[in-house]
Amino acid sequence: MKEKKGIIFAGGLIGIISVLLVHFGNPANMGFCIACFLRDISGALGFHRADVVQYIRPEIIGLVLGAFLLSLKNKEFASKGGSSPFTRFMLGIVVMIGALMFLGCPLRMVLRLAGGDLNALFGIAGYASGIFVGVQFLNKGFNLKRNYKMPTIEGYVFPSVNIGLLVLLIASPAFIFFSENGPGSLSAPIIISLIAGLVVGGIAQKTRMCMVGGIRDMILFKDSHLLLGFISIFVFSLIGNLFFGFFNLGFEGQPIAHNDGLWNFLGMALAGWGSVLLGGCPLRQLILSGEGNTDSVVTVMGLLVGAGIAHNFGLASSAAGPTVNGKIAVAICFVFVGVISYFNSESLFKVNTKVSAK
Repeated sequence: MKEKKGIIFAGGLIGIISVLLVHFGNPANMGFCIACFLRDISGALGFHRADVVQYIRPEIIGLVLGAFLLSLKNKEFASKGGSSPFTRFMLGIVVMIGALMFLGCPLRMVLRLAGGDLNALFGIAGYASGIFVGVQFLNKGFNLKRNYKMPTIEGYVFPSVNIGLLVLLIASPAFIFFSENGPGSLSAPIIISLIAGLVVGGIAQKTRMCMVGGIRDMILFKDSHLLLGFISIFVFSLIGNLFFGFFNLGFEGQPIAHNDGLWNFLGMALAGWGSVLLGGCPLRQLILSGEGNTDSVVTVMGLLVGAGIAHNFGLASSAAGPTVNGKIAVAICFVFVGVISYFNSESLFKVNTKVSAK
């Protein structure tokens, strides 16, 4: 009961912080969005040239550094990696393509619903379905093999890179791109965003909060512990949206969203399936990166590159809806994830080998 109260309190705090970030200037229903914020950073660094989504988001920096500092304090920091790095990189790209089809990560999916955006219901249904499919492969022995202990300095590199990003954000040199309009131009003050990220990063590190983990554990073990955190995020951000007058119930006219239910469903189904194979949602990958897990760092790099690919090749959706290129990409990604799932599931691959041998 104490642990349940802890995760509910943590989720409530994240929900309130998310609404406050919108109040202080972040885009509507986007107090926190890991996929969107990584996309903005990707644009700021020039990985894509969609000029409406370019900004170094301090929230991401805070998430990593918050997890890093708390893991050091609690002696949970451990440099490790080497578990199928290129597969993880590619899966990071896939998850980002799915998220940008929907226009949000699992955390923003919950925040969108709390803001009244009923299109998020299709995303939630898709995400749960994708996780369900991924769990079937977990039951068949899916794994990306073990990781290995690495020199401590290896785990310090990614937090150091984030400190470098903070310096670039403050210095704003000419070679960094910043949006002058659109979602990328909307942001809370740097200090507020950074503190919010540090707090949420610490909370997520302490509670192991993960949307994928919550639904996966519910399917596998009927354990609702992690899921309670996201339910709490929804409830408290809903209260906050009602208080500030941000709540807008309906399908039409929602901020930075489209109302194509099928592709909202499929985009998040792809993101959910890919995230199960990776062992955590985009938020969890950032937290693990701060704890010294270089496999998660590789995944985050895949997410960043995936954002660049999505915008450079017209795969990302917009308020006008999904693009033809995006639909084709999602279909291809489903095939890729299916192949990765099959050939890394020990019981399936062994059966196939035996049948071939006969």
